[in-house]
Amino acid sequence: MRQRSYLLIEIAVPVALIAGWWFVSANSDHPFWPPLGDMWEAFLEKWTPEGIRADVLPSLLRMAGGFLLATALGIAIGTAVGLSTQLRHYLDPVLQFLRAVPPPALIPVALLLFGLGDSGKIFLIVLGAVWPVVLSTEDGVRSVDSTLRDAAVVYRLSPWKRLRTVVLPSASPHIFAGVRTCLSISLLLMVISEMVAATNGLGHYIIQSQRTLDISSMWSGMFLLGILGYALTALFLLVQRRILRWHPDFRSGAGRN
Repeated sequence: MRQRSYLLIEIAVPVALIAGWWFVSANSDHPFWPPLGDMWEAFLEKWTPEGIRADVLPSLLRMAGGFLLATALGIAIGTAVGLSTQLRHYLDPVLQFLRAVPPPALIPVALLLFGLGDSGKIFLIVLGAVWPVVLSTEDGVRSVDSTLRDAAVVYRLSPWKRLRTVVLPSASPHIFAGVRTCLSISLLLMVISEMVAATNGLGHYIIQSQRTLDISSMWSGMFLLGILGYALTALFLLVQRRILRWHPDFRSGAGRN
């Protein structure tokens, strides 16, 4: 009953907000706040299968490439730093410096190195989204129960087997927390990179609509971004619950939010 109540609230609140927005904006003549009905018409007109192939798929491919690379690189670096105190002392100043650089400030560097192609956008996504994975993985690896580590040594497990069967499974809740943040940052940086240097994609479509004062189309792109963000987060949580179903918190439902 409680889950049904939560589900009802999750559906009722957005519906109420949309209905209120539709009613309030019905007679709007403001150039930057058109009626919600006009935005909906622009949404249906633009986001056909052709529009999705032209602008949504390129954005999703760039985001997926950057997200997957950032995840793999973040887990590798975080695991190495978490396992080695000496390596952590050596790399911590460099990692802290790179983490402090705002990724949008590196757009000129990405343009110089990679041009207007997809490589520069993926580079920007990786550089901005990798740090939550690095920090969460490092924290998870360092927090592995010492009893488990000692048991693995007593049973003479090889370093690779200890990593695969003890360290990474124990650190997996921390890793997934970082990867979820990485997903949100990847979506954000995908849009920013396409607004500055792209010939297609959602970010390019939104900024071009704003420049040509096609405000309804601009809002339709922003609505689609919100829908994609929500859908990707829901899909990620589904995969997380599937992979971590062995964990007590996720098995009992405490880790579902």
